[in-house]
Amino acid sequence: MKNAISAALIGVVSLAGCAQKAEDVTATYISPMAYQSYSCKQIAQEASRVSGRVGELSGVQNKKASDDAVATGIALVVFWPAAFFIKGDKQTAAELGRLKGELEALEQASIRKKCGIVFKRAVPAEAEKEETE
Repeated sequence: MKNAISAALIGVVSLAGCAQKAEDVTATYISPMAYQSYSCKQIAQEASRVSGRVGELSGVQNKKASDDAVATGIALVVFWPAAFFIKGDKQTAAELGRLKGELEALEQASIRKKCGIVFKRAVPAEAEKEETE
């Protein structure tokens, strides 16, 4: 009984420190007013730049989440005290959230200026599987 409680407690503590998957990182609010002086061309260029960076950081964030999950599993099976040293990367997640917020603000600025720029949303992997079935 004591071992089961200890294992459950370790599991909760270690999972709390794991990095989030990129799709689970929420956008930080950025005011669209920051882009009100931009032309439609500038909005498109900035959206392209930010979108590229979101893609890069999403890959980094997902790798960290995957690595943390593997390390947690190994730590719990092989050497459980190591689970207390697994920490997610909050800095990457914060930057990713800010960039997602910038994309939303750019989209709102584009809509207000009637630029006609199409902003595509990433489709979660689960939704892609359902669509193909």
